[in-house]
Amino acid sequence: MTTRIPEPALSEAARPSDPRKMRKIAVASVIGTTVEWYDLFVFGTASALVFDKIFFPQLDGTVGTILAFLTFASAYLARMAGAVVFGHFGDRIGRKSMLLTSLMMMGIATFAIGLVPDYNTIGVAAPFLLLALRVVQGLALGGEWGGAVLMTVEHAPADRRGFFGSTVQIGVPIGTLLANGVFLLVAWQTSSAELHSWGWRIPFLLSAVLVCVGIYIRLNIEETSTFQAVREAGAKARIPFVALMRRYWRQVLLGGIATLSTGSTFTLLITSGVNYGTDELGHSESLMLWAVMAACAIAFVLIPFFGHLSDRFGRKPVIYAGVAAEAFLAFPFFWLLDTGSAPLVFVAYALMAAAFSANYGPIATFLAELFGARVRYSGLSVAYMLSGLLGSAATPAITLWLLSLTGNSSSIAWYILAASAASLIALFLLSETRFGSISEDGGVGEGEGDAASVSASASVSVTANAEARV
Repeated sequence: MTTRIPEPALSEAARPSDPRKMRKIAVASVIGTTVEWYDLFVFGTASALVFDKIFFPQLDGTVGTILAFLTFASAYLARMAGAVVFGHFGDRIGRKSMLLTSLMMMGIATFAIGLVPDYNTIGVAAPFLLLALRVVQGLALGGEWGGAVLMTVEHAPADRRGFFGSTVQIGVPIGTLLANGVFLLVAWQTSSAELHSWGWRIPFLLSAVLVCVGIYIRLNIEETSTFQAVREAGAKARIPFVALMRRYWRQVLLGGIATLSTGSTFTLLITSGVNYGTDELGHSESLMLWAVMAACAIAFVLIPFFGHLSDRFGRKPVIYAGVAAEAFLAFPFFWLLDTGSAPLVFVAYALMAAAFSANYGPIATFLAELFGARVRYSGLSVAYMLSGLLGSAATPAITLWLLSLTGNSSSIAWYILAASAASLIALFLLSETRFGSISEDGGVGEGEGDAASVSASASVSVTANAEARV
């Protein structure tokens, strides 16, 4: 016996029709994700600029930086665990409560990082404390991003899901702008010795203000009608992760690989590129931070633009274009950096930011549309965090290792090219999702390749007996 979730409750026409209400939901999601990404990326900036000297001073410069980046990467393992845990409760209890919990966790961990004594004060305990707090950050982000995406995508009108899903994505460039802007301001107001002594702590301690704002905003948003309908129908999965992997393992794996290039490219811009520009080319830290901020400003404008285009032309064509552009620019990006010209550094960052935006703008909605309502929080979160584990986590350490091994920036370009190729292949094996419904418990992208039908998912019913107990 199967039970269909009541159509009136799940009708996409029933999503918020009041533009003001939809804007409020989008703003709440953007502010929350901005806080989360600020907290995450302020750590990445500190890893590139100061953490090797503060927490690993007894090690060779390159080794210390690699260890700092590996500490940075540890959060991505925690993000996967957070995706499973928060996904479970997000699919069982609701999107809103998990968003508030993850935001509080992230804020507490980031503030505490600003209080950790350095290596010279407490020895090896310092990097271990840093690692523990980094893991808490990762757990929090693993639950934050998926919930924020669903709060917009599941509320959005069907013909604007791509645009509103992309508004969550601008939390990344805004958070990075804030993180680098605060670091730039602190570096400008302090000497190098002061920056390494206490100045680096300021960006972490300031996160407390942003977290308070984010929590206040999120307390005033409603649960999505999609989750409410699943709950009212008694169709919640008992163990969402098991149900997810039983039915959607292919979408999880391919979705994670399809998103791989976004993490590799953005981490190249904000972390590896900064380290390469300062340590290998001798550019000032201020110049590289300004280049990152310019790239983020471009992404802030272009991400929702490409999200809008995905509503008109489909998710995959826009994402294809972005990934292909990232691959095409992999070598020119380093050619421009290697010239030593400050203006060309900005050109390199601007071009890669535009390519990244086309890729990153529609990807959140695309991933959300791959999964059915009962396990969507888990599926979206796990697929995205898998991409971070495969791409973002490893990129700083791998690129630094390649550079130390070859002494040539082309080795990094080949790495970015390989990540882009993997994403293109995985994307090809997934179906277009733009023209299906997310109201039913069937992923829009369950077919294979571009030729697969996406309309069949609209007739998939929710199994409320045996399957719902998985």
